[in-house]
Amino acid sequence: MSHFSQIKTQIRNLTSLQAALTDLGIDWKAGSKDVRGYRGLTAKADVTIEQQNGYDIGFSWNGAEYELVADLQFWQQAWSVDRFINMVSQRYAYHTVINESAKSGFQVAEQQKNQDGTIRLVLQRWSA
Repeated sequence: MSHFSQIKTQIRNLTSLQAALTDLGIDWKAGSKDVRGYRGLTAKADVTIEQQNGYDIGFSWNGAEYELVADLQFWQQAWSVDRFINMVSQRYAYHTVINESAKSGFQVAEQQKNQDGTIRLVLQRWSA
């Protein structure tokens, strides 16, 4: 019986996911690797976060999105699982907006982080 949990996300872009993890100061490894779990069980992940306790966290592509893969019994992060996913998702959304906007010729004109944790972006595009 597997102890791994797979938590769905709305994360579909690997580059933005990796940038989000970097923003949060999380040390991650790229490439298909095994996430280590209970009793030596493993699961494949495209992004792996090694924990000091020997049990890993990963993000694995399920064909539609990246889902968080981990043996939650051995979760050893500074934040709860829900808070971790929320923080990664917010930074992921930020990078996705910036990257997609840049493709359409927009630049960040103003950026403000609000007390409630939300981020306000003002984008601009110069036209000829």
